[in-house]
Amino acid sequence: MRGVRISLKRRRGLRNAGAAILVLGLTCGLAGAAGAWPDRLDGHGGPVRGIAVSEDRSELLSASFDYAIIHRSLTAGNSPILHRLFGHEAAVNDVEFVPGRPLAVSASDDGSVGVWDLDEGTLVTRFRDTGDKILDVTVSDDGAVAASAGWDHTARVYDLETMSERAVMRGHDGNVNTVALAGEGNILYSGSYDGTVRQWNARSGEQLRIILKHGWGVNIVRVLPDETHLLFGAVDGASGIVDIASGEVVADFEAFGGPVLAAAIDTDHGLAAVGSANGHLRVYRLGDWTLLNDYSTAYGPIWSVDFAPDGTAVYRAGLDDFVSLVSLEPGAPLDVAETDFPRRFQLTDDMDTGERQFARKCSVCHTLTPDDANRAGPTLYGVFGRRVGTLPDYPYSDALKNSDIIWSEETISRLFDHGPDVVLPGTKMPVQRLKDAEERAALVAFLKRATSGEMGND
Repeated sequence: MRGVRISLKRRRGLRNAGAAILVLGLTCGLAGAAGAWPDRLDGHGGPVRGIAVSEDRSELLSASFDYAIIHRSLTAGNSPILHRLFGHEAAVNDVEFVPGRPLAVSASDDGSVGVWDLDEGTLVTRFRDTGDKILDVTVSDDGAVAASAGWDHTARVYDLETMSERAVMRGHDGNVNTVALAGEGNILYSGSYDGTVRQWNARSGEQLRIILKHGWGVNIVRVLPDETHLLFGAVDGASGIVDIASGEVVADFEAFGGPVLAAAIDTDHGLAAVGSANGHLRVYRLGDWTLLNDYSTAYGPIWSVDFAPDGTAVYRAGLDDFVSLVSLEPGAPLDVAETDFPRRFQLTDDMDTGERQFARKCSVCHTLTPDDANRAGPTLYGVFGRRVGTLPDYPYSDALKNSDIIWSEETISRLFDHGPDVVLPGTKMPVQRLKDAEERAALVAFLKRATSGEMGND
């Protein structure tokens, strides 16, 4: 499981789910309103794993495999980038605005939770725990508390006033994939690969009870506005609504053909969106949970969704380097934004062995041209004969900046034979190994051709 990235954005202001009947009017004539928002939001150099729209709906955050978070305005027609936030040392899986404050909170594969100043575009602090992946973050409605879900089998709560860790929830028998806060940040709900949803005292870390035993891993758990029900989604494609008091599944949605990875709720407009690993997106009406829209894309998975400011469209994120807009007009095509398919890191039949290994091992993080395209790693153009960690304007780790290795056929082969964690201890490079000598030689030969300018690939 991926990381099962879950984002469910709670909109305050509509506390009565019954008011969702208003949405019936919203599903008529949506095309014109949705046209106010760009079809795609560009800027990342890797697949986008998390998105969040601010409480006042004027800004959007996106988190990517390229180690970066993009903060942009939604009030201007072209949605300009306000800040590009760097500070994590691996893919960023999730990001959330802090209500009422110019802050954001993020979760990363580097095992840390970041807190960001959105006025200055700077990192305030990082909470570093065990080093295991952090998949999900959430923030209380008053902006005082944040929580995270980690692969060390814990959920953790942080005080955003003192910038300190407040409590650790231990008890799950598997990776914790998702968290939700309720009761003014005093109650926490967690969903885990162990198939359970649990309720905790978010101040003491004490487990209060197990709400749901689903059996399959749980990827989504979020509190609905009345705080008496939860929305959940699971690895087996199941999703639905659980009564917190009884643990009963009171609304059982039709199963998806793949794991449920994303969900969003817009209480102002009475809508819920749920997305899956096989590119399926469904939109429901809050309250009676009537299915309003049912979309499918050939370009899945859907890793994250959130609603556009006026509730007439959904932003979605997945394997593309950009965020796409989906109109909620019944029958409208899902794939409005143009995309290259297959993507640069996906395999095609005409690739030789070296290019195939580059696509598998390197292309998500690196280009082969002078432009680094905002990706997680620096361009490999001209890499042969270059000393490690010396390309201008790239934020290398100390391990690379202090190394005296010169990239050559021998040293690049050694990097993939033994792994970057062995050749360059302390590097932030993902561990990629290629033990087959023939495949490794083909990769090195391809890199030598491609990075010399002899080829035109990116």
